[in-house]
Amino acid sequence: MTDTVYDNDALQQKAKDHLWMHFARQSTMATSGVPIITRGQGHHVYDIEGREYFDGLAGLFVVNAGHGRKRLAEVAAKQAEQLAFFPIWSYAHPSAIELADRLAGYAPGELNRVFFSTGGGEAVETAFKLAKYYWKLQGRPTKHKVISRSVAYHGTPQGALAITGIPGMKEMFEPVTPGGFRVPNTNFYRAAEMGAPADDLEAFGLWAANRIEEMILFEGPETVAAVFLEPVQNSGGCFPPPPGYFKRVREICDQYDVLLVSDEVICAFGRLGHMFACDAYGYEPDMITCAKAMTSGYSPIGATIVSEKIYAPFAEGNTSFYHGYTFGGHPVSAAVALENLDIFEEEGLNERVRENSPLFRAELEKLLDLPIVGDVRGDGYFFGIELVKDKETRETFDDEESEKLLRGFLSKALFDSGLYCRADDRGDPVIQLAPPLTIGPAEFAEIEQKLRGVLTEASNRL
Repeated sequence: MTDTVYDNDALQQKAKDHLWMHFARQSTMATSGVPIITRGQGHHVYDIEGREYFDGLAGLFVVNAGHGRKRLAEVAAKQAEQLAFFPIWSYAHPSAIELADRLAGYAPGELNRVFFSTGGGEAVETAFKLAKYYWKLQGRPTKHKVISRSVAYHGTPQGALAITGIPGMKEMFEPVTPGGFRVPNTNFYRAAEMGAPADDLEAFGLWAANRIEEMILFEGPETVAAVFLEPVQNSGGCFPPPPGYFKRVREICDQYDVLLVSDEVICAFGRLGHMFACDAYGYEPDMITCAKAMTSGYSPIGATIVSEKIYAPFAEGNTSFYHGYTFGGHPVSAAVALENLDIFEEEGLNERVRENSPLFRAELEKLLDLPIVGDVRGDGYFFGIELVKDKETRETFDDEESEKLLRGFLSKALFDSGLYCRADDRGDPVIQLAPPLTIGPAEFAEIEQKLRGVLTEASNRL
């Protein structure tokens, strides 16, 4: 297959005239245009001029099996030829049935029921609505509030936005759906600033978990429906759970009859070396939300996986869950997901992540010799590098300095160096890495070298 030839000037003009990009400043197109990516292969992507970039973010925490998988494209084409679309509104088709069975087999314990959507935000929205409806069916209609963590991102639909813990992403849309409450996250690097134990990771984890109990009691257990937590919190810069954290959270939720939702839109399907990341940390939630890497991005899909306890009221009689999406469980997406999961098993991608994660961490920790690098944290193939103004005091950058550092220099400099990753300021400034799961030690070293060059220059600008 030969590469398609594109007219860069024409596409730039069309983008400027008509394309509204997501989470982007449209004004940048007028002054500098937009990077146009035309092709992907393995862990690289290529722009319209043919320049090569290391995909250090797997697209957007998505392309876990890597770019250019011909077999996934072929499965999509075959399914589209046989049955391009049919809804799962009172009907079904084989690929959705088989995928539901497959996901239930991977999920822990009694999480056996799969409700399909088309993406992560919809999966979270589904879980939020289902949690409120479940408690109404139990005769406890006042249980409608949800708890999540500070700076956590759970999606952009109105319900998911209520769960999201980033004020700057919500204020322009207020009033949002009511009922969302926040507790501290598990940023051990900033523990002292939270008044938490700063010299004992396990004690800090217990402290953070107990803030959930505190919020439940403050609001009243009879008003709280669910707690939404990512296994490793994305926004803010890859906060892993301290030892014992999820064990304590599960105890709290059981004690006060609160549902535990594991938001694994990013963390599922190998990002932490397991199909579902709750298995990495030894807890069984009541619901799992997932999406992104289920198909490695070759077709959109999402799912909310539900325990038998929550499903029980819907199993008999006339009760229905009045909620759904036209393209939920799409035949093509479901078929691609099944083939993608075959790749995971055939190539041992989960095992690869578990084996190589310490090597990835060690490579990134070499960057701690730079004055701008304050912390390296994360798990699996999911790491964040927190940038600081003063390493000794852990002083962070103010908003103006962060703007100048991240958008004024780092984002472009990293891309120009041949590394696509995320420079993020939803919290303290961080660089995030979540590459395809197919890479290994040689690529870890390549990432470190590219980061070192750019961060050294950033340090010199301080």
